[in-house]
Amino acid sequence: MKKAFFTLALSAIAAMPALASLQAGAVAPEFSAQASLAGKAFDFVLADALKKGPVVVYFYPSAFTGGCNIQAHTFAVHKADFDAAGASIIGVSLDSIDRLNAFSADPDYCGGKVAVASDASGSIAKSYELKVEAAGEPFKDSRGNMVNHGFAERTTFIVTPDHKIHATIGGMAPSANVEAALKSVRELAAAHG
Repeated sequence: MKKAFFTLALSAIAAMPALASLQAGAVAPEFSAQASLAGKAFDFVLADALKKGPVVVYFYPSAFTGGCNIQAHTFAVHKADFDAAGASIIGVSLDSIDRLNAFSADPDYCGGKVAVASDASGSIAKSYELKVEAAGEPFKDSRGNMVNHGFAERTTFIVTPDHKIHATIGGMAPSANVEAALKSVRELAAAHG
């Protein structure tokens, strides 16, 4: 019963609109974090990524959970489309780097194509004015491992090279979130020719 309640609560958090988060036109907070790509940890710095073009910064509740698995996989499937629009992608969650090393390499999820960063303290999510839920009762993830950390709400920010938020995307299903992010970066690419 507790697991069903927690799953329902996590789904509700994921579906909430990002009304309190930073909106288009705001300055995107700078951050650096330990991240993983294809199972290998590295130091991600937003300012460095922005030198190459827009960055899709997507916050998600937890690796190896229903909607987050779908969202990561959908980003991985469309990675070439984001590349064609000149945008890079970084996922951010309160997961440990060890969980993210496994998640980033798993072919069913990030597939070695999408980098994911650890915000174990929730400070990055809070700097983007996202709601961060404290750890509740531990539950098993899709691999059968226990999850015992907090969660940030599912919200995606499209950040332009001048550190401005072009779009804030929240309150929609994980795959729709990715589609909206792709539409936004394509609009940016078309506007900047």
